[in-house]
Amino acid sequence: MATKTNKKTKASKKLHVEAVKQMVTLSTSGFGLVAALAWNSVIQEFVGSYVKKWLPDGSGIISLLIYAIIVTILAVTVTLQLSRLSEKLQGNI
Repeated sequence: MATKTNKKTKASKKLHVEAVKQMVTLSTSGFGLVAALAWNSVIQEFVGSYVKKWLPDGSGIISLLIYAIIVTILAVTVTLQLSRLSEKLQGNI
C-alpha cells in the first residue's frame, strides 16, 4: 500500500514540475513576443524615417519591402550567432 502512495506522490510531483516548466516556456514566449513587437515599432520608425527620405511619395510598399529585408537579415544574423554560441557552450561543458 505504501508503494502505491509513494508512486502517486512521485507522479504528482513530476506532473507539477512539468506544469511549471510549461508555464515558464509560455511566459517566456509571451514576453518575447511583447519585446519583439516593441522592437518592431522602433525599427519601423528608424527605418521608415531614413528610407522615406530617399524614396518618392507614395512608395509605401517599397519601404515595407526594405524594412522586411532588413528585419529578415537581422533575425538570421542573430539566430546564427546565438546558435554558434549555444554550440560552443555545449562543447565546453
